[in-house]
Amino acid sequence: MIHPKTELQFINNEIGYGVVATEFIPAGTITWVLDKLDRAFTPKEYESMEPVYKEILETYSFRNNMGNLVLCWDYGRFVNHSFNSNCLTTAYDFEIAIRDIQKGEQLTDDYGYLNISKPFRGMDEGTKRKVVYPDDLLRHSKIWDKKLIQVFDKIPKLDQPLKLIISDKIWKEIVEVSEQKKPMESIFNNFYSEK
Repeated sequence: MIHPKTELQFINNEIGYGVVATEFIPAGTITWVLDKLDRAFTPKEYESMEPVYKEILETYSFRNNMGNLVLCWDYGRFVNHSFNSNCLTTAYDFEIAIRDIQKGEQLTDDYGYLNISKPFRGMDEGTKRKVVYPDDLLRHSKIWDKKLIQVFDKIPKLDQPLKLIISDKIWKEIVEVSEQKKPMESIFNNFYSEK
């Protein structure tokens, strides 16, 4: 489930639609949570589908660490890629804002942690990285972990509209990590390898 202070907007002809903040969202805010309405398709289910459904899943889903294709039921599936993303996923089935997101700004992810099936060239954002690869989690997980840990302690201190979707067990772990009572699980735990 995507953060309630967002809406789907047409960005431009090249990008298409994107998810935009309707109010200020501070760093450390949970921006998306895997919920019971999101649908996971096993590799076997995917392979048995007609091409039209495969194309939809290739466009709008991400691959979890079990190899299942997860299709978000709401417009969370329209969050666009950026090499300078303002949101990052965690090993806990939710994403957080890693910096403040201003009203009218797009929420963006780095598709490098979504276990994509084939490389693609992103828009030129003046970054060193130009291409997203299926194994980007292997190469960049330590960098992403550092960005996550910098804001993780803010999670329990902020108003979190999506907290009701997070289990008590995971919330307890969030608090323990934020209080440095246990280490944060690495984003690398999301990696899936077909080998």
